[in-house]
Amino acid sequence: MRFDRVQIASVAHADATHRVTSVELEERLRPTLSAMKAPAGMIEGLTGIRARRWWDEGFQPSDAATLAAEKAIEAAGIDRSRIGVLINTSVCRDFIEPSVACLVHGNLSLSSQCMNFDLGNACLGFLNGMEIVGNMIERGQIDYGLVVDGESSRFVVEKTIEKLNAIAQSNGMFRDNFATLTLGSGGAAMVLGRDDLVQSGHAFRGGVTLAATEHNHLCRGQVDGMITDSQGLMVAGIELAARTFENARQEFGWADGSLDELVLHQVSRSHTDKLAGTLGLDHSKILAIYPEFGNVGPASVPIVLSKAQEMGRIQSGSRIALMGIGSGLNCSMAEIVW
Repeated sequence: MRFDRVQIASVAHADATHRVTSVELEERLRPTLSAMKAPAGMIEGLTGIRARRWWDEGFQPSDAATLAAEKAIEAAGIDRSRIGVLINTSVCRDFIEPSVACLVHGNLSLSSQCMNFDLGNACLGFLNGMEIVGNMIERGQIDYGLVVDGESSRFVVEKTIEKLNAIAQSNGMFRDNFATLTLGSGGAAMVLGRDDLVQSGHAFRGGVTLAATEHNHLCRGQVDGMITDSQGLMVAGIELAARTFENARQEFGWADGSLDELVLHQVSRSHTDKLAGTLGLDHSKILAIYPEFGNVGPASVPIVLSKAQEMGRIQSGSRIALMGIGSGLNCSMAEIVW
């Protein structure tokens, strides 16, 4: 899928308030880890994650998405009444209904003519939301669109700790729930617009997607827990990413050394290193946020992009690849020219 008229007007992120270390989680898991005779520092040792962020208790996904959206709208410098669609892509939700999107829409006081809805596709939601907004802009349906995401892992991690401590003797149960302990929290938002309206924008060239849904059993999450075959998910996900990368190389002409920044959805150290090694990616072009923020789900890609911009890693004319793998399995890759 290629776009000719779609520009990114702004991207913004909001870091959750509380830094929670892996050491702190291990202290709370002491009954389980003692029964397993697990060494100190196991969580960080296996994942490379020193810490993750949590919001205050009661702070909702819609609050996180709204916080990031206000920053993105201000940075874009547009009249919010011209936003034609708002898509929320978060895995976390305030309620089963109404949608998170309508809560954010109300918080932002957007126009009654602004369509709003939730889009769920595990960790690929934000990339999918960008493509939907891009299509709407390309065909002239809207002038501007807003993609948002708010993740809050506090509840699911705390419930997982309770569950694991209640059955401290089960090594298999710990292994199945281990990936939940990598989850972090945060908010992200992006304003996209038509090229003749956006001043000093960044061209969104489009994206490619492949599915391998025969692997839909490898990670299954509920509000209070997530069961994951971490090794199986990584192996199948990397294989799918390799095939998607070849499609992206053909679609966008990604030759060796042609990309200036690699914005990855990040799960852990092993996942990031394996993906980079398999695809032949230059580690110096990857901003690694997992050591301090963990796996922030679909918010991960826009958060990395926003932080890279904030740190001055991206220059005018830079070619940027966005890459994500979502449980299910699906894989998406896209390009932005800054």
